[in-house]
Amino acid sequence: MKLQPLHDRVIVKPSEPEEVTKGGIILPDTAKERPQQGEVIAVGTGKLTEDGKVIPLQVKVGDKVIYGKYSGTEVTIDGEEYLIMRESDIFAIVQNGQES
Repeated sequence: MKLQPLHDRVIVKPSEPEEVTKGGIILPDTAKERPQQGEVIAVGTGKLTEDGKVIPLQVKVGDKVIYGKYSGTEVTIDGEEYLIMRESDIFAIVQNGQES
């Protein structure tokens, strides 16, 4: 992908929505919730302060993150869906591959 986010923005590839509930019920497309976690694909250079300094981002490419339900702007590039959001829209980094 040739897309570089600016400043404090990151590009996230959302996880696939759940197709089967934990109880084994198969969900139709209309009942699937928008995922709230994904993988960071690209990061900007950092937040630019008023005095011209750059504060580096805490997230990095490859991090699994949790973000708000309605966070980011959806974009489709080469048939793949991505979210572009500010780092402040990310709530947490999932550690050790443990996902909820």
